[in-house]
Amino acid sequence: MHIAAALLGCGTDPGPMDAEQAHAAMQLHLDCTVDECRVRRRARDTLVNSGRCVLDQRAIR
Repeated sequence: MHIAAALLGCGTDPGPMDAEQAHAAMQLHLDCTVDECRVRRRARDTLVNSGRCVLDQRAIR
C-alpha cells in the first residue's frame, strides 16, 4: 500500500515510515490518540526511535 493512502485511516497500520512522513502523519492525526490511532502510534514510534521526539514520562507505558 502506498504510504500516502495508508496515512488516511486511523485503523490501518501504515508500516515503516521516515521522519518526514511521520511528522506529516502526526499533523494529519492531530486530534487522535496513540491508544486509538495506529497511524499516530506508528508515527510517534518513528519519531522517538529516530531521536526527533522525546516523550514525557507520563506518555511512556
